[in-house]
Amino acid sequence: MKFTIIITTYNRLSLLKRAVESALNQTIACEVVVADDGSNDGTEEYIESLGDRVVYHRNSVNIGHSATVNAGINAAQGDWIKLLDDDDYLAPNCIEKLTAAIQACPQAAICSCQAIQVDMNGSEVSRTDRVGSGKACYISQEDIHYGMLLEVVPFGTPVQVSFKKEAFIKSGGWNSDFDGNCDDIYSWIQIAKYGDAVFVNEYLGYRTIWSGSCHKQLTLQQRLETNFILKQEIYTLISEKYRSSLPELELIQNYLKLHWFLVGLKHKQPLDALKVAGTTILSYQGWAFILKIKLSKVITQKFLLTLQQNLPQLWLTMNQKQLLITDY
Repeated sequence: MKFTIIITTYNRLSLLKRAVESALNQTIACEVVVADDGSNDGTEEYIESLGDRVVYHRNSVNIGHSATVNAGINAAQGDWIKLLDDDDYLAPNCIEKLTAAIQACPQAAICSCQAIQVDMNGSEVSRTDRVGSGKACYISQEDIHYGMLLEVVPFGTPVQVSFKKEAFIKSGGWNSDFDGNCDDIYSWIQIAKYGDAVFVNEYLGYRTIWSGSCHKQLTLQQRLETNFILKQEIYTLISEKYRSSLPELELIQNYLKLHWFLVGLKHKQPLDALKVAGTTILSYQGWAFILKIKLSKVITQKFLLTLQQNLPQLWLTMNQKQLLITDY
C-alpha cells in the first residue's frame, strides 16, 4: 500500500511552504505531488529547488481547483491519495496512522481523520467531532449515504479525507461544476459508492480558518443551493434497506433553509438569513426536523462515547432503521 499526498495550490507560496514541509516530514515515506494551477508568485522556482523530493505538475493556464485536483491525481503513483489544500497542513504521523487504519479494513474506499481548525497564527480555534467511540471505526458501504443524508457520517474537508485512487477514477474525478463550492463533498459522495468508510479518531490534520478560504467568498444562498443539490444526489444513492423511512425531499430542503438561516444569524447576517429562510421560518415541520437532526447528532455521539472501546459492533438507531458502526 502506497500513499501519495497531493497539494493543490495557486499563488499562496508562503502558505504552500508549510503544507509541503508537513508532507515531506511524514514518519513513513510517501510520494508528494504539488499540482499548481498556474501560479506566478515564485511557486515554480520554490518547488524546483526541492529537486526530486516533490513531483511537480503545473497547469499552463489557470483551470480551476477541481481540474487541478484531477491533474494532480493523474500524476500520482500511489494507490491511496491524501489531498491537502495549500493553506492546510498535516501532523507528522498522519500517513502512518491512516495506513494502519486502512490496512485493518481492506474493503475501504474512503477514510477520514479528525482535524484541528487553526487561525493564521496557528492557534487552535476548534476541533472536529469524533465518530464512534474507538480510535477508529468502520461504516459499511450500504450505510454511508443514509448517514450522510442525516449528517451523522461527516467526512469533512480535504485535510481530513483520503481515498483509494481506483475508487476516485471510477467516480469520474472532481466535478468543475462545483468548483470552490463543495467540490470535495460531491467527490466523497461519489467515491463512497465503491467501498466502505474508515474514520480515524485522531487529530492528524490542521485546517486554517481565514478570510481567503474559498467558502468565505460564497453567499448563504449559494451555499444553500449547492447543499440541496448534494442532498438530492445522496438521496438517489441510499441503500434499499433505508428507503421506507426516508424523509421527503421537501422536508430536507426546508431543513437546509433553516440550517443556513441559523448560520446567517450566527455570523451576524440577519437580512441574508431571513432571505434564505423565506416562509420556511414559519414551518413547524421544518423546525421539528432540524431539532431532530441536531439532537440525533448530540445523542448519538454521547451514546457512542459511553460504550466500551472494545465492543465489536455498535448499532445506531435512526428512524427505526439501524446504521452499523464497527469500532476497532
